[in-house]
Amino acid sequence: MANPRNPNRLPSSSSSSSSSSRSVASPPLSSPPRITTSSRAAPPPPLPSAATPPLPPRLRPPRAAPPLPGLRGLRLRAPGGASLHRTARVFPSPSSYEFEIKEKGSHLLRLHFYPFVARGYDLSSASFHVSASGFTLLANFTTADPVLKEFVLWIDSDKLVLSFVPAQASSFAFVNAIEVVSAPKDLIGDVAIVPNQLEKFNGVSRQALETLYRINVGGPKVTPFNDTLWRTWVPDNELFVESDSTSKTLSFSGRIAYQKYGASREVAPDNVYSTARVVDGSDSNHNMTWVFPVSSGYKYLIRLHFCDIASLALNQLYFNIYVNGNSGYGDFDLSDAAGHVLASPYYIDFVADADNSGKVIVTIGPSKLSSPSWIHGLLNGVEVMKMNNSIGSLDGDASVVLVTENPVKRGFGEFVRSILCGFAFMSLLGIVFMLVMRLRAESGRTVLWSPLPTDVSGGKWGQGFPVASGKLEL
Repeated sequence: MANPRNPNRLPSSSSSSSSSSRSVASPPLSSPPRITTSSRAAPPPPLPSAATPPLPPRLRPPRAAPPLPGLRGLRLRAPGGASLHRTARVFPSPSSYEFEIKEKGSHLLRLHFYPFVARGYDLSSASFHVSASGFTLLANFTTADPVLKEFVLWIDSDKLVLSFVPAQASSFAFVNAIEVVSAPKDLIGDVAIVPNQLEKFNGVSRQALETLYRINVGGPKVTPFNDTLWRTWVPDNELFVESDSTSKTLSFSGRIAYQKYGASREVAPDNVYSTARVVDGSDSNHNMTWVFPVSSGYKYLIRLHFCDIASLALNQLYFNIYVNGNSGYGDFDLSDAAGHVLASPYYIDFVADADNSGKVIVTIGPSKLSSPSWIHGLLNGVEVMKMNNSIGSLDGDASVVLVTENPVKRGFGEFVRSILCGFAFMSLLGIVFMLVMRLRAESGRTVLWSPLPTDVSGGKWGQGFPVASGKLEL
């Protein structure tokens, strides 16, 4: 079963959609400093199944970006494996790729890491940082297993600079393949609901996002060949809380009714909207719950996909939506939201923090508006994306300024800073010592005198204290 923590399995081939230009950069034959990509190539290979809906007619699989001279790095080739992952470029020092951006807006960035051993390099021992578009994407990253990292970045310039920096002077960075996809305009909205609060979260599209989970609820795995943006959707079995509900899964063989201003195939494919998990009328007192382990200290974009493939008529599906136990949407009427069309897709975006246990919990519960004979809850798909923190990082407290610093210069700088700090500390100790010695010297010369009488008569001391001119003993 696919690991839901890494929903994007490494595909053996790649492509692009009609609404996006897609670029794949695999390590070139010579040493490049920058890579400019292109997405014009031959038509795509045939789909694996005749029942699968055809991809858009302008779909073009990308070709490897042409190399430009000057990029530091070593090209390695593995003895076997998929063609996309048989090669890698190793970076013993900070290096960058540069991609031309034709249209400003949201872009998908996918980084393929497929460690192997070649020419004395064990890629599983690499430790490095990755940054792009002013954000830290990965910090002190290392992996022993094949992994695909997907990010969504807002790019408002004509170039995307992707940097790889070894974490230490003795380490190195590597990458097997890079994809840059111009995302459809409706892929990432700008406003999301904050559960249990009146205000909404604005500026979602300008955040850096990392895809953590992409789930096909109640259905099988959806491979990149069946997704116009070449995404992978995994089943929800490992994330669904079985004991919390007696739900059932549904599949729909009819046509998904995409609306002009609703969710498109680029938002989610037919195979996601044509399957669902539901709570029927016989289980009206139970919820459906999914639990997603995440990292604390970040906000998360939680996208829920809905498509009413269960109701026999309109306005027969009402339910409540909860995120981390907080009300996200009460008495949700899917018929009204989807334009009063059955089997019409719709999605809702929420922004929430992880709960105290480091989880994002999504719950679908029955509404009081439901009838006993109706479906009491439905969900077709879930996506969970990590949002950058306050210093622009998706991976810890390392800012982009820190991770892009040359580790050799960083080490020398740390050495100089340690010398300066040591000198400042010793100077401070010297000043404190001199002050203490001065105070001691002054206290040694201090004399405390007893009070003397002021009543003097006839040249003799009057009554009072006896004449005593000595130091007062304490």
